[in-house]
Amino acid sequence: MLLEEERAALCDVGRRLAGTGLVTGASGNVSVRAGDLVAVTPGGMMLDRMTPADCPVVDVEGYLVEGERAPSSETPMHLALYAETDAAAVVHTHSTYGAVVATTMTELPPIHYNTLLLGGVVRVAEYATYGTPELAAHVRAAMEGGRRAALMANHGGVTIGRDLEEAYENARLLEWLCGVYVRARAIGEPRVLTDEQLARVVDRMLEPPAWPRRVT
Repeated sequence: MLLEEERAALCDVGRRLAGTGLVTGASGNVSVRAGDLVAVTPGGMMLDRMTPADCPVVDVEGYLVEGERAPSSETPMHLALYAETDAAAVVHTHSTYGAVVATTMTELPPIHYNTLLLGGVVRVAEYATYGTPELAAHVRAAMEGGRRAALMANHGGVTIGRDLEEAYENARLLEWLCGVYVRARAIGEPRVLTDEQLARVVDRMLEPPAWPRRVT
């Protein structure tokens, strides 16, 4: 079986996405790239009930290479991100707070410096019908500038990573940031970090201060 390890990893992440509530039912999809091949979750199947054999393999042009089930309808979006970024994995969720922000905002304001871990301000891609080339193009544009995450208007969120684990953790972080913002709005107007404040965080990440050592 082609990409056996990658297909097994999709099943593991599918169970974790369902277990943490980032997806419900058959919503959401995941893929992982290995060379010119991509293992992707099947369309119309609950992610916590998949087996490796359920996950089809396509090439980077979208042709089915192996598998009995049809690939996820969002496969064009995944392939567009692989074509335009350094991603080796893509995770698409219908998480609650992500969907709330994606339904009401044009971007997720940087209310926490961990926004930088996703490449900066998270943009909300323009709405288009799911599974269409138009949606793939909108998401690709929202990811420009080194972003690792985007929201899709009236839909959900998508994250990328250098491997499947990173893409999954980015999905968790995106939902956490959305949740903080939505809850903050419930009690007041959230403070948004300025470009200068974010730049200082970047400087600290790049050059962390040396920890003093006690001389004995």
